[in-house]
Amino acid sequence: MSAEHLPVAYYYQTARKRLYERIPAVKIHQLSLFLENKPGHLSAICRTLADARINMLTLTLADTQQFGILRVIVQEWERAQTVLEQAGFVVKVREVVALSVEDRPGGMAELVESLGSSGVNIEYMYAFTARRSGKAVLVFRFDDPDRAIEVLRAAGRDVLGPIELFEGE
Repeated sequence: MSAEHLPVAYYYQTARKRLYERIPAVKIHQLSLFLENKPGHLSAICRTLADARINMLTLTLADTQQFGILRVIVQEWERAQTVLEQAGFVVKVREVVALSVEDRPGGMAELVESLGSSGVNIEYMYAFTARRSGKAVLVFRFDDPDRAIEVLRAAGRDVLGPIELFEGE
């Protein structure tokens, strides 16, 4: 097949792959919101994003007695931040790292062992709602994400960037 007959999607995917190969760090932006531990507060955030046609790809909610921390990953994080702030919510943006992990006994143990004595601390983590090629996808917040990426890549771990994570969205 000649180059002039290749589908446009081929050129698009090739360009995306080349762009990804030039991205030095593969951090994902997560939105963190504090909300009172009262009925209706979570639904207000969800409705605000839904009305703006922003899809929440994954989220986690941690709570204490007085407040909760909602952590959300969306593809259009800057637009989501703006929409939520305009609606009166306080939004913090955090850099997190997404990894695929063998979904089998010992897969998680091997992953955290690969961090071993690197000195990188896992502040929190949660599972992504989608699977990738039969593997679980986990989201980590590290105290030093750049160092964590370096250590994980050196250990042969599959660190995912926005391109892989948001494919199909």
